[in-house]
Amino acid sequence: MQWQQRVANAADIEALLALILEHGSNPWNYLPPAEVTAHLRGIADGSSHALLAEGQGALFGLVSHVRTRRFRSHQPDSRIDTEHAYICEAVIHRNAAGQGVGSALLRQVVADIQAAGIVDIYIDRHEENAASAGMMRKAGFVEIATVADPERRSNGSRRTTLCRWQAP
Repeated sequence: MQWQQRVANAADIEALLALILEHGSNPWNYLPPAEVTAHLRGIADGSSHALLAEGQGALFGLVSHVRTRRFRSHQPDSRIDTEHAYICEAVIHRNAAGQGVGSALLRQVVADIQAAGIVDIYIDRHEENAASAGMMRKAGFVEIATVADPERRSNGSRRTTLCRWQAP
């Protein structure tokens, strides 16, 4: 499959939202439409960022992220007060799943975040989401904590696993 990646812009927001809600929805993902919409609208003002995958004129994947201080308690002591990144969404169209697109986008987003001077990068998933776990491992993320999260996780163990990118 031939595809290109590019940075998302404000004109992409509605298509990104449609992709996430249609192809990201599964028993393991927490995708409240209002929160996802607000996150994606941040692309227009630069508070959110996304890298997308396109091929043959169609959007079929994205990885989005924000800069935050939300994971301060997981930061190494030497960087406890520094800004870090949180990867919010990583969604691939069902017809393109399993072809390495998600891992490739995720690796590029990590490189882009690091090029912007951010060292620590976090991502989370349902504890039992094997597909997301594999994609995250391939991109260099390691598990650092698993916690009960019944408000966001209504299925299975109802737990969230937090991962942090680790240099190879």
